[in-house]
Amino acid sequence: MAVEHPQHTTPSFRCAVVQLRSTEDMETNLRTVEELVTSARADGADVVALPENFAWLRINPETTTPRQTPDGTLLTRMRRLAQHCQVDLLLGGYPLEAPGSTKHFNAASWISKSGDILCTYRKLHLFGIDIPGTETQRESDHVQPGDEVCCVDTAFGKMGISICYDLRFPELYRKLVEMGSQYLYVPSAFTLTTGKDHWHTLLRARAIENQCYVIAPAQWGFHGGKRHSYGHSLIVDPWGIVVAEASDGVNYAMARIEPAHVQRVRTHLPALNDRRI
Repeated sequence: MAVEHPQHTTPSFRCAVVQLRSTEDMETNLRTVEELVTSARADGADVVALPENFAWLRINPETTTPRQTPDGTLLTRMRRLAQHCQVDLLLGGYPLEAPGSTKHFNAASWISKSGDILCTYRKLHLFGIDIPGTETQRESDHVQPGDEVCCVDTAFGKMGISICYDLRFPELYRKLVEMGSQYLYVPSAFTLTTGKDHWHTLLRARAIENQCYVIAPAQWGFHGGKRHSYGHSLIVDPWGIVVAEASDGVNYAMARIEPAHVQRVRTHLPALNDRRI
């Protein structure tokens, strides 16, 4: 299936990927988010991308999830932040209520600088790991999977949205590219165990095979209990080159995103249009 290239010139923009060490203390998490978004905007960011679990990260399996509603306090606060800073916000995974279920969705949203929610994606693939003596997690114990792919048209071009474990399913990203995506958003909380061996490889692979920028903010560090995240928030260009990477700690990295570079790579190496299956 051929991939259509944008026929108009989309402006370049500066994107910041925020790296957090979230806990179950939502207020403290959100204050940190507000400080980093404000700082990134002051540094020239047009878009600020937050990682999975930016508002709340489960540490105790028995803790009650603070499920959010589309018009609730979390999204209202983030919409005001986007308006105040005049920056587009990408909200990584947060717990969105699933009507009629005791579980919740792991959702990601794009909020424009005017405070409008342009789209909300509900995570399709739910993480599970069971390494004896090291780590056991089953996201499906608490989370209900979504059932729709999300490619959103923005002032900067088309963005395909995913969350963390989705990264291991390349067919999702090919679908997003067929829908017109120039950029792929992968907010994550990769564990230290999987991150040190797979994070860079998977992100670069998704960028190269789809000839897209990959924007991947991440959780970092020891959160408490048995939760330890890998970090290394990245932006990868459509040639597979890492153009921004956060150092250890709570901070952000930034790069200029050039839509023309996506079109140039796809024209010079037309792999997306050379597929036969």
